[in-house]
Amino acid sequence: MNFEELVESIPNYKRFFKVEELNQRAVELAERYPKIVEIDVAGKSRKGRDILVMKIGSGEKTALAFGCPHPNEPIGAMMLDWLSEELARNDELRESLGYTWYIVKSIDVDGTVLNEGWFDNPQSIACYAENFYRPASHQQVEWTFPVHYKTLHFDAPLPETQVLMKLIEEEKPQFMYSLHNAGFGGVYYYITDGGKKLFEKFERIPHMFSVPLALGEPEVPYLEELSKAVYKLSPITDEYDYLEKHLKADPASVIQAGACSDEYAARVANTFSLVCEVPYYYDSRIEDLSPADITRKEARNMNLRDSEEHLRFLTENFDKVCDLVDESSPFYEPISQQVRLGPKHLEAERNWIETDTTLLRPATVAEVFDNTLVSKFYRTLSLGIFKRLIKDALRSSTNQKLVDTLDRLEERFQANLKFLNDNLNYKAIPIKDLVSIQLLAGLHTSQYVLGRM
Repeated sequence: MNFEELVESIPNYKRFFKVEELNQRAVELAERYPKIVEIDVAGKSRKGRDILVMKIGSGEKTALAFGCPHPNEPIGAMMLDWLSEELARNDELRESLGYTWYIVKSIDVDGTVLNEGWFDNPQSIACYAENFYRPASHQQVEWTFPVHYKTLHFDAPLPETQVLMKLIEEEKPQFMYSLHNAGFGGVYYYITDGGKKLFEKFERIPHMFSVPLALGEPEVPYLEELSKAVYKLSPITDEYDYLEKHLKADPASVIQAGACSDEYAARVANTFSLVCEVPYYYDSRIEDLSPADITRKEARNMNLRDSEEHLRFLTENFDKVCDLVDESSPFYEPISQQVRLGPKHLEAERNWIETDTTLLRPATVAEVFDNTLVSKFYRTLSLGIFKRLIKDALRSSTNQKLVDTLDRLEERFQANLKFLNDNLNYKAIPIKDLVSIQLLAGLHTSQYVLGRM
């Protein structure tokens, strides 16, 4: 079947659906196709919200796909909303794929709700940063699966994580698609394994929609690159070993979280997993492999110095108000964890930069762009969360320390936005294109898993 023809019928979305809409659309779909779609409450969130799972089709193999593993990543929820509709109505597609599909549009429903302030205006970086929310690592569904490795022992999965664990244990999926997305940059992939034909499709798919590949820095230094912008899924044990090598401290004291979904599924069901990271915004420099006039080590050190200064700013301001804000606020722990653990992560990064001789080569334009501009974008997001924490506290207090801290945060926040607007030539990518990229990557991978490629 020609999957590329499917994208023509994807709507030209102008906004992201909110959790209530996603759930209502799932219920209505099951009502329209009662013989094809089953819907069930798979569990409850930490705030008591329903987590819905749809079962679609009756193929011999099983696929599990879930959106919003990080709640600031709703592109996957939109893709799954469209895919579930198409699987229900399109008999040829459903039967040709060969799977029974288990679909959870939003696994972190509580966190997704806290991001809904920017869902109606995703074209604006300012609106995104102002309303951004992402939990601390030990409060993230994706990073709280059980793991026992050396001194790292984590066995406190969240209720939402337990929903996924149960689905994995009971259904033993051959293929699992955890729908992540980046904020700024280009498209890149994580995968259990792969072959040349699949990687060629991964490279071609984003360019069908004039979206670049992310050819700057990988998310972490220890990733294994399988092909251009394609990385082997990296277990938490890789992070442990990296920290053990570059840090004079127990890595478990810095990680303070668990394994990822793909690790657990591989362990329990020998599942093949895919992650397709697509950005909201891009600048063509993220794909520019021409040489820059500095080394990669110099570029990494520039980023490190900026990160250290940013952490000092966060720490100084958090210390002033930590006893005035509500520790139960969802915005507290993301900042508190960054202040507590940030110094150790930067220490490890500093040692890696000083000891890795591969960084002595000339940097590419994409790598310099990643280290000097994309990194500034992500630091701005933590300022947005910190502002939300202070605003929460000001609802019940008029303490001048809170007011003054919010003023300093706002000044830094606006300065960062001005810097980004002055130095980026960015474009907001249409939601339809992002949905299309994730759809095609997932469908082609599902067939690769079945040996059809």
